Amino acid sequence: MASEQGMSGIDVKAITSDLNGKLPLWIDKVYQFDSRTLAIRLNGENKARNQLIVEAGRRAHLVRSLPEPPKNPPQFAMLLRKYISGGKVLAIRQHGLERILIFDIGKGNLVYHLIIELFDEGNIILADESNLIVKPLRHHRFRDREVVPGVAYTLGTTDPTASLENIAAVLAADDRDIVRCLAIGCMLGGMYAEYICTKAGYEKTHPAASADPARIFSAIQDLFLRVVQSPTPVIARKHCEPIDLWDGNGVTAYPTFSEALEAFYPLTKAEKKSSARPKIPKEDRIRHHQEAAIKKFDNTIRNNEEIVGAIYENYQFITSLITSLDTASRQLSWQEIEKHLKNAKSADAKMIVAFHPGEAAVEVDIGKRVKIYVHEGLEQNAGRYHDLIKKFKKKKAGALVAMKTVQVKKTVRKRDFIPMKKLWYHRFRWFITSDGVVVLGGRDASQNEELVKKYMAGGDLFVHADVHGASVVIVKGKTERMDEVAQFAASYSGAWRSGHASADIYSALPTQVSKTPESGEFVSRGSFIVRGERTYYKNVPLLVGIGLMLEPNAAMIGGPPSAIKGRTAAYIELQPGQFEPNDVAKKALRILKSKIPEDDVKSLKGILNTEGVAGFVPPGGSDIVGHHEG
Repeated sequence: MASEQGMSGIDVKAITSDLNGKLPLWIDKVYQFDSRTLAIRLNGENKARNQLIVEAGRRAHLVRSLPEPPKNPPQFAMLLRKYISGGKVLAIRQHGLERILIFDIGKGNLVYHLIIELFDEGNIILADESNLIVKPLRHHRFRDREVVPGVAYTLGTTDPTASLENIAAVLAADDRDIVRCLAIGCMLGGMYAEYICTKAGYEKTHPAASADPARIFSAIQDLFLRVVQSPTPVIARKHCEPIDLWDGNGVTAYPTFSEALEAFYPLTKAEKKSSARPKIPKEDRIRHHQEAAIKKFDNTIRNNEEIVGAIYENYQFITSLITSLDTASRQLSWQEIEKHLKNAKSADAKMIVAFHPGEAAVEVDIGKRVKIYVHEGLEQNAGRYHDLIKKFKKKKAGALVAMKTVQVKKTVRKRDFIPMKKLWYHRFRWFITSDGVVVLGGRDASQNEELVKKYMAGGDLFVHADVHGASVVIVKGKTERMDEVAQFAASYSGAWRSGHASADIYSALPTQVSKTPESGEFVSRGSFIVRGERTYYKNVPLLVGIGLMLEPNAAMIGGPPSAIKGRTAAYIELQPGQFEPNDVAKKALRILKSKIPEDDVKSLKGILNTEGVAGFVPPGGSDIVGHHEG
């Protein structure tokens, strides 16, 4: 189920199915609105136009209209236009149940893969036919994964839900209860895991290892079938779901999952500025979709009522058809029956317009196209349509109740901010350079050891202040802003605690760093021996910036002022001084709050706090020497 944080694997499965239903498609233009939001115009047959919006790490779905594109397209959008505009979409697929959507695009004699990652911070990656990365939206270099040009893009492990054997292996190896095994081990999430338990007839606390894999696999396949073939999109509470698991109680129904997601997710910054999409209050948008859903329900109810009427009006023909085909099917194959009836010249035979051998059914034209199941009587056939009428009347009633409960809220200035997702490296000291490279630093001797032994890779750079007692700093990739890296290393070193204004810094390659001492030497925990030539940066000034970032996600960030000032709504600057870290954090917090609208401060209560600021204050005394609005 989709949340404010982003879409789940089940949601991606639903959108993949929806998009596949619109094939064939051709790539028209690609637009980029900000650092994580793109849109693609997809042209279909008969001049059909579809508009896909993609927010890396969060969502990907069709929308009715796109924001006004920037006059000067960013480089990544221009690169995608160069490679894939005019290309034909050959396939749209999901990798297992992961939050990864892949477009296979043919252009000329070449095939490209446009990979949309909707997990963690997300990414959008263009790869060639061999899966070598041409260009990603964001460059990443981690210990076990690189997302940079020229490197092969690798996908994850086998899908645990793909087969009965896979499910059996997952269950047998899990010592948790069945609901947690399904939610985490099978990537289904809590709500769908509970649904599977109910369908398979297990209590949530039943041990996973003793569950019957066949029952679990059957329930999962039933869920996937509903998502792909019979979606019933709804917004329920604080989630958006491709199928209604609430029986219409307290939910708002939508004709398509994309329409539900469009109503559910708040407007992006670019959409708010766009004149192409009017600023309609959320309550009005929900009511509009509710009215559209009710209209669709009314049409479905009316159509099925007309079908029931047509069945009874043609009572003799339907009864005769059922009797004759039921008898024939016990002696002949459906292929033989179809061949015989297509060659028949009787008026009754010509009323049969389609055959469905797998369902033992035919479709007849009696003023309405009606599917008749030949092993069931007339009343049973009519009953199928009566059941549909009841189902949609119930949905309509639920939608009418939901419309009455929509509260018209007063207009307030409060904005919805999306908190930054917690990433693995946030427990270290960290910042991102002006050119987008992650830089990490150890908070203590233990983290220094961990960074070098576990996270330092061949393409990284080892950086250290030339003083006793300093953070080990690892640059995760190549950067043109070594001035920022050096300032970071200098500021989180013993030089700050000693009250110095500057410090000397050096860098070395990973191959030069060792824990092996010479004879008679001792290397303490958190310390390392660096052999060979080093690159020095002399008299680097000690200065730290701490600020509040609001877009694309809300978070406290820190680092050299030059690295954060373009990303923050407000920031302060620190130099070595006389005030204790906690006192500095409290004072800095008051300053930052004073520069943010009061309503926004309330919305940022979980982010804009003393703890969030204190995490970036260097150990030792500090003075606030400046404060600025971004």
